[in-house]
Parts: sequence; structure tokens; C-alpha cells
Amino acid sequence: MRLVREKGSKHERHEEIRRLLRARRISTQQELAELLAAQGIDTTQATLSRDLAELGVLRVSRPEGAVYELEPVNATATPQLAELGETILSLRDNDTLVVVRTRPGMASAVALAIDNRRMPECLGTLAGDDTIFATPARGVSTRRLAQQIRSFFGREIE
Repeated sequence: MRLVREKGSKHERHEEIRRLLRARRISTQQELAELLAAQGIDTTQATLSRDLAELGVLRVSRPEGAVYELEPVNATATPQLAELGETILSLRDNDTLVVVRTRPGMASAVALAIDNRRMPECLGTLAGDDTIFATPARGVSTRRLAQQIRSFFGREIE
């Protein structure tokens, strides 16, 4: 017979949520709640929803369906970000958009990294195969957004 802890501590829930999200693809809060319950951590949907927001968990659309993913922990340029930044060939701006050109097939990964960073300067991105359109938030110049993207990837991009 398993021991059921009433909700467990917040820290314990957060650690278990992180572990589960790293270990498997989870597409619904119900699925996550059931996996937590199997570990002896019972929680309500409202608590789970708050936990996901506090942890920076994102629901991301994938070809195989939507899944929950942990947001990158560190927003500074990491070796992985620097490596991803190496796939950027050019970054230009005009009066309305920042246009990022990447190696073929890499635009989605670069756009996802930009979106996951949740820069207040960036309203959103749209990625094709090798091109990304990044739109600045209201009142933000494209030049400022372009500089934020450059510094995020830790390199000067022309």
C-alpha cells in the first residue's frame, strides 16, 4: 500500500514536476496530475496550474501535439544558445520587423529560443524554414529588439 502525502510541500511538488517534464512528454494537466498522484503527491488542478506558471512551464505546439516544456532556466547566453546562435546568418531590421536569416531548417529552433526568453521587447515571432520575422512590442523600436536578440545569443550578428 502506497503512502499518500496530502499535496506535499510546494518545493517537493515543483521538484517532481520538473523531474516528470524532463523525463517524458506530457500533454495535459490531467496527465501530469495523475503522474504526480502515482508518486504520492495529490494536487488540485488550480494548484497545478499555479505551479506550472511559477515554474515557467510553457505549453508548446509540436507536430505530434501540444506538450508542456520547462522554460530555459538561465536567460544568459549558454553554450547551447551560443551554438544555436551560430546558425544565424544575418539579422536585419526595418521600420516594422526584425528579420533573422538562419541555416536551412533552423528558424523554428531559433524562434522558439527567442519566444521562450519572453523578451518584453518582442511581441512574437513567426518562423519558416530559414527565416524568422520578429515583431517588436508596442513602443519598442526594431533596432532595440534586434540588439536584444543579438545579446541573447551572445554574439554580434550582422
